Amino acid sequence: MNGLAHFLDGLRCSICGALNVLWLDPIRGLVECHECGQTALTIPETAEEDS
Repeated sequence: MNGLAHFLDGLRCSICGALNVLWLDPIRGLVECHECGQTALTIPETAEEDS
């Protein structure tokens, strides 16, 4: 993770179950567990406008 990563306090890794080990890299759009190394791609929510 780079220097812009943010610690995600109070969240648990769904793979290894470790608490307070998740980091968000907003530039790459990834969440990484520093315990087991698992990564997940984030998908930003987009607002859909009514036609």
